[in-house]
Amino acid sequence: MPLEDDFSDIMKKARSGLKLSVGDLARLTGLPGADITALERGDQLHDRAELLAITAALGLRLSSLEAIVLNKWIPRPLPLMPGIETVQGEINGYAVKGYVIHDAGEAVLVDTAYNAEMMLEILEARRLHLVGICLTHGHADHAEGIQQILNRWPVPVYLGPADLGLLHWKPSERQLARPDHGGTIRVGKVEIRCLATPGHTAGGICYRVEMPWGPVTFVGDTLFAGSIGRSNPAQLYHTHLESVQRHVMTLPPDCLLLPGHGPGTTVQEELEHNPFYTTQ
Repeated sequence: MPLEDDFSDIMKKARSGLKLSVGDLARLTGLPGADITALERGDQLHDRAELLAITAALGLRLSSLEAIVLNKWIPRPLPLMPGIETVQGEINGYAVKGYVIHDAGEAVLVDTAYNAEMMLEILEARRLHLVGICLTHGHADHAEGIQQILNRWPVPVYLGPADLGLLHWKPSERQLARPDHGGTIRVGKVEIRCLATPGHTAGGICYRVEMPWGPVTFVGDTLFAGSIGRSNPAQLYHTHLESVQRHVMTLPPDCLLLPGHGPGTTVQEELEHNPFYTTQ
């Protein structure tokens, strides 16, 4: 699976987060504004010097972008994940993923993948008892369809309170549960730990699970393989970077990272290849 973001996406996210105009970036890099605009529209870099100037101005890691842009890096395929089902969906042609975590006959959904029908089909086919819906954030591609699921399974919905206003349809107050940082949710014998990771949205949450075969964290749009989601609003950019730095990159290196878009990755892969991560 190709990366969710190419160089133009990474460049635009960093520039927007730093509140730089195209003209600002042109002045910082010494490159013509027309070239900056062309790169953000998907044109190819002219040379490594151009890449060096842009990464320095945007505070991105050069070695990571060289791997992505010049060497066409993609993360290694993930191993089989017993107890986790990936659900594919799409909204206006834009692919999105959600997940079903199950153990001992119980299940928790992580996001809806804009595909509530498939979520319900998996629960039915595997004869699973749903005990909760964990939303990484409130955007429609990740949360739309909860009403359909709740009509069948009136379970708690875990969502960062700051994201409640993003939902098109809101669960009742008794159904809403606050996923406090460090709090836990049980599904069968498995424990899910909540990690507050604001940045992509103000109420963003990641969910860490210690599966019998190893650690996995559902990162939503907090992180993509080789990138991060867009900070909404842009004022959250530095908060977003801090969330990634403190709460994702400090997980065990072998921890699988399952995002809402693009391929899965690992902490180790991102420590080596994510241009938004810095060791400073």
